[in-house]
This record gives sequence, C-alpha cells and structure tokens, in this order.
Amino acid sequence: MSRLSSWSRKWGLGLIPLALLWIVAIWTSTAPIEADLAARTTGALKGSVLDKTRVSVSGRDVILSAEAFSEQGRRTAVEQVEAVPGVRRVSDNTRLIPEAKPFVWSVERDVTRITLGGSAPLPASRARLVEAARAAGGGAEVADRMAMARGAPPRFDAAALLLVDQIGKLKDGKITLTDTGVALAGMARELGSREAILAALRNLPEGYTLTENAIKAPPYVFRANKDPVAGTVTLEGYVPDNNVHAQIVAAVGRKFFSEKLVDNLKASVGAPQGFANAAISGLGALSRVSTGSLVLSDREVKLSGDALYAVAGDQIRAGLGADLPQGWKAVAEVSVKPVASPVDATVCQQLFSELLGKATIRFESGRATIDRDSAGLLDRLVETALRCPATIIEVAGHTDSDGDAASNMALSEKRAQSVVDYLVKAGLPAGRLMAMGYGSTQPVAANDTDQGKAQNRRIDFVVR
Repeated sequence: MSRLSSWSRKWGLGLIPLALLWIVAIWTSTAPIEADLAARTTGALKGSVLDKTRVSVSGRDVILSAEAFSEQGRRTAVEQVEAVPGVRRVSDNTRLIPEAKPFVWSVERDVTRITLGGSAPLPASRARLVEAARAAGGGAEVADRMAMARGAPPRFDAAALLLVDQIGKLKDGKITLTDTGVALAGMARELGSREAILAALRNLPEGYTLTENAIKAPPYVFRANKDPVAGTVTLEGYVPDNNVHAQIVAAVGRKFFSEKLVDNLKASVGAPQGFANAAISGLGALSRVSTGSLVLSDREVKLSGDALYAVAGDQIRAGLGADLPQGWKAVAEVSVKPVASPVDATVCQQLFSELLGKATIRFESGRATIDRDSAGLLDRLVETALRCPATIIEVAGHTDSDGDAASNMALSEKRAQSVVDYLVKAGLPAGRLMAMGYGSTQPVAANDTDQGKAQNRRIDFVVR
C-alpha cells in the first residue's frame, strides 16, 4: 500500500511540467490569433459611425463596446464584426447615445471667445463646426461645449455651418437652432451686418425658418473733428449713400475756408431721417469753433469745442438745436477760447489780409444778406479785430462790373454794412467800424472772365 502511494505521488509530480507546457503551448498559439482577430475586427469597424469604441477578443469570441448614433448604425457595426473571418460569437455591448428632444444647438460670441453649445449629431459634424467657428472668428478662441445626441433634423450640418458663418458679423450675441427654428440675438458688428445676416439666412436648407430676430444694429455714428494744429477737418463714420456723401463734402468745402479735408466716411444703411440736414447744420456750428468735434449718433448732435469769442459761444449753443430737423436733439458743450494777446495796427492788417486771401465773405446773389457758410470766416475776422482794440477798421465792399454802376455802388455799400452789423453784434464797438462801398471802381482782376469777376466781388478790411 505504501508502495502504491509513493508511486502516485511521483506520477502526480510528473504531471505538473506537462500542464505548464500545455498552458504555454495554448498561450503561444492563441495570443497571436486573438491579436490578429482584434486587428481585423477594428479594421472592419473603421468606417462605422461609432464613438468610444472598444474591442476585446477571447479566443474567437469578440466583445464590442461602443456608443452608436443610430439604431441602424449600431446594427450595421455588429454585422460588420460578425462578418470578420474567424469570429465565432459577438457579444454586443453597444448602446445608443441619448436622444435630444428638442434638438438644440447654438453658437455664441463675446469679446474674446466663440462658444459652440447644445447637441451635435456626429463626431464629424462636431469637428466641421469647430473648424468653421475658427475660420469665422478671425482669431477668437473657440470653446467646444457640444454634447453628442441623436434627434438632429435633416440637413443639420448645412444649416449649422451657415449659421456659424454669420457669427463673424456679430460684435456679441447668440444664434440658436432649435430643431428647424433659428433665433438670433445680440449686436451687429457693423452697420449693414444685420441686413447681411438676414440675406444669408435666405439660403437656409428647406424647412428651416427664422423664428426670432433680436439682433440690434450699432449706433449710426458720424464724426467730424477740427484740428487747427494739423489744419484738417476729418470726417469718419457713416453716410447713407454717395449722394449725401457728396453733399457733406461740398458743405465742408464751403464752411471751412482753410482746413484740409480728410475723408474717411463709409456708406451704410440705417441713417435716421433728416441725417443729411443735421450733419450739414452741425458742420456749420463746428466751423465756428477754434478746435472741436461733432458727433451724430442716431438722432443726437453733440458739439464740443472752443468758440473764438463769448458772443459766438452763445450763438452756437442757441443755434445748434434750432437748426436741426424735427425729432433731433442737440448737445452743445462749447467753452470760449482765451483771448489772444493784442497786436498793433500793422500786424492786425496783415492778419486780415491773410484771412481774406484764403476765402471771401459770400452773400446771397444780388443781395446784401450774408451767406451762412461764411460764419466761420467772419468769426475769425472778429477774433482778429478784438486783438487790435485801438484801431479803426474800414469794411470795404466791392463788386464786379456787371450791371449798372450806381446799383453796384449801392449793393457794395449795403454788403459792407451787413458785415459791420455782424461785427457789432459780435461785441465790437460801432465807433471803430466804417462801412464803405466802392462798387466796381477798384477791381483786383479783369472783369472779362467768371474767375476775375468772382475775385472782384469781395469784402476787404482796411485798418486805419
């Protein structure tokens, strides 16, 4: 009995190496098979629409774990694995991603970032939307907050990509797609951007509609700045069309007699009613200040600057609102420039000659009524006259040779008197001023051309 037990123990010990050899043999033969099967299974799933895919192989059995974006996609993926040669059985651990009802997607922009939110139906859709947002954002950061979900309406990608393209036209705001309804909110980046977005949305896929439009247009701003140091009048902002643009440029030429025009205006829709008249009226007030700025924003005209003398400041403040179209508001923040140092008669005459060498005081045709466009020049003449208080100033009127000599003489004197009246209202003592009419007796150019006649129709200041 003891001999049998001893033999059994020896026989059992001999089985252990055999078992180890068997295990090693199975492992060395099975591992390459499983690796190959896993590789071929993964390759078969390459075209499948799945997310978070995991494949594990035990022998010839495959366990498939993934998130599918449709029931058909899930079934197709399982069938593709079952069709792989060598697969015996497939354990289907796939699941459908949640369905979104309603299906909501959004693109939002602030000062620094574009955020994509809501649901996306496929990874490829998600990637395309992120790339489109980067292209539309002009360098803005893009934050992807989208989650994967089923339930997207037909042609979702086309609609969402069109909406992403519009985000660059917003300064800030949000575009939301709820099933097939589009809602807009925010502030347009530029005038005309709101209209451009609406025009683009006419290309939405069939069945998609605009349900809400809460995009606001930016203020319609027009600016003019008068810089005496640079000798410029700079125009910036918007005008409604080329016709109004031309009117404003012409008004600058009439009202500003020595400044160079810097024209940076752009045409855009959205101008309030009466814009052209308000802008031209405001430019007239700006021409009367030494330095300053004019801003039109919607229906408000704001003028800031330094009047050349006290009476001019009062006139500008009182007249700005009175000259505006109905419904417009005026804000005049006008101070008075400090009085310049006095000069003697010789310097005074030189200053008058320089001013009148640059521009001519204009009158209504055939009349003695001063053209309002000459207010800026007249204020500069008043400022100069105030600097030489000890002098007598003769205001001399001249005409061309057209018409009756007696009538010309009378008209020239009346025009000279109109200028004297302006100077007196500005605060100059009437005793220092003399109005003289010379008709056509003192021409400075030939009267045989229109240009020569224009030069002869003039007002001169002569210091006595």
